[in-house]
Amino acid sequence: MTELKLIVFDCDGTLVDGQYMILEAMRRACHKLATEMPNDNDVRRIVGLSLPEAIRRLFPLKDHALHMEIDHAFRSSYQDMRHEDSHEEPLFDGVHEVLQDLNNQGYLLAVATGKSRKGLDNTLRLQGLEDMFVATRTADDGPGKPHPQMIADIMNITGVNPAATAMVGDTSFDIQMARAAAVHAVGVSWGYHDFEDLQQAGAHHILGHMRELPPLVETLL
Repeated sequence: MTELKLIVFDCDGTLVDGQYMILEAMRRACHKLATEMPNDNDVRRIVGLSLPEAIRRLFPLKDHALHMEIDHAFRSSYQDMRHEDSHEEPLFDGVHEVLQDLNNQGYLLAVATGKSRKGLDNTLRLQGLEDMFVATRTADDGPGKPHPQMIADIMNITGVNPAATAMVGDTSFDIQMARAAAVHAVGVSWGYHDFEDLQQAGAHHILGHMRELPPLVETLL
């Protein structure tokens, strides 16, 4: 390929299944603060947002001071869990192979995630993915999803235009971000928002397996 082509991936729910870690860290945070734990499905549905925004949505009747305490307790619990035998954050089926294939074909790969910078770096290191991506953006780097700034920053870094860029993610926040950035919006069906959510958010395509991505981007980009 002579023209640069860029694929931006979400992390949790798209590349890795982080729901066990997220749910358990939230349970521990709520227990520590004697606060009622939200429904598991409600927690899964805010994955992808920055942590402060996720907490505001999960605890709308709580004040800012408690939101800050939950934020701190969640981050602390999450870090503690990384050092325990119960740590679970597996790659979804086919992810490593497809990323390697796309790299070999010359696509530029990047990540735009609601995870913290520390959280993303740890995940990529543990999964052996540090060298797969030319750029990464997290909720610590600027406005979180669905604001398009993360994608805009990555396109600026790589010099790739929107027509040659695809965003791949599992939530409506990813799709809304992609549409706002005027790039190709590709949903995945194995994450935390269902098919109808992705459709309603404006996904141009929805994958049933990661192995469907290489032939799709060949036609899109």
